[in-house]
Amino acid sequence: MKNMFPALALIPIVALAASGSSDASFYRSLAEGGMAEVRLGKLAQQKAEDPNVKDFAAMMVKDHSAANAQLRALAATKDVTLPKGPGIKARAKKTELEALSGHAFDSSYIASQIKAHEDTVALLQKEISSGTDDDAKAFAQKVLPTVQNHLQAADKLADGLGVSHH
Repeated sequence: MKNMFPALALIPIVALAASGSSDASFYRSLAEGGMAEVRLGKLAQQKAEDPNVKDFAAMMVKDHSAANAQLRALAATKDVTLPKGPGIKARAKKTELEALSGHAFDSSYIASQIKAHEDTVALLQKEISSGTDDDAKAFAQKVLPTVQNHLQAADKLADGLGVSHH
């Protein structure tokens, strides 16, 4: 019994190390982005003028809601606390979009989606190449094709809307 106490004393330190790791940062960043996608997607479903933009927004809500649930479950097994909502940049983008309507809304929303998905692809690729948590790497590999498909769909919509990108 005496020998067990030194090992037990290390548990909080190990948990702290895991929650402060680059993998934990990956979980938190991906969660923030996923929650932002759902919130902005719901807004776009209401406000978008172009039916294709509405359809894209519905896909964002559906796909990111599913990925967010999987990510929450995985992070819980790692003792990683995820944020409760999107980050400050995403909240600012939502406020900006709420003030727009019509083509201006559609164009701004799609441009923001291209940037967000480019950033997410980079985040996933970084985790795949340099992460140390095998489960996080596997999750990144699993969702990367979907995020790349979202980026391609956003690029195509941008072309149709006359939005400059890349």
